[in-house]
Amino acid sequence: MNLVVVDVEADGPIPGEYSMVCFGAVLVEPSLQKTFYGQVRPISERYLDEALRVSGFTRAEHLEFNDPTKVMDEFGRWLAAVGKGWAVFISDNLAFDWQFINYYFHRFTGGNPFGFSGRRIGDLYCGLMRDMSKATESKQFRRTRHTHNPVDDAKGNAEALLHFETLGLKMPT
Repeated sequence: MNLVVVDVEADGPIPGEYSMVCFGAVLVEPSLQKTFYGQVRPISERYLDEALRVSGFTRAEHLEFNDPTKVMDEFGRWLAAVGKGWAVFISDNLAFDWQFINYYFHRFTGGNPFGFSGRRIGDLYCGLMRDMSKATESKQFRRTRHTHNPVDDAKGNAEALLHFETLGLKMPT
């Protein structure tokens, strides 16, 4: 089993109607050096300026990004190459990040190598603390600054996840 933390930047709230802009992934292991970064061109004419601005790109730049089929195929090959066994999708905001990655994998490659489920970092922390009100406290364990570069953000979330081991979370070996 491979734990992979993923972060997505998009130009709107839902896939299909809006587009993923870029995403980052990091394999959860002590060095956090195995990363993936993808930029995908829009799949829709619709976009929200305020959502696109979060990613730091203009619409003109976004229009020049790579073909989603190529990027998602490369991501699938990266997932297969970096670990052993199946990949487990982990995110800070699972409801947002998962929907884009799942949609893009199914639409552009025919299937999602993550399967049909994922884990939310804040929920794991709530379980460790036995308190559902503690979800945002998991962010305190990030060392990498949250920049909205999805690789930076995925690394910060992976750092928090690795810290959970010191709090008693049993991680796969």
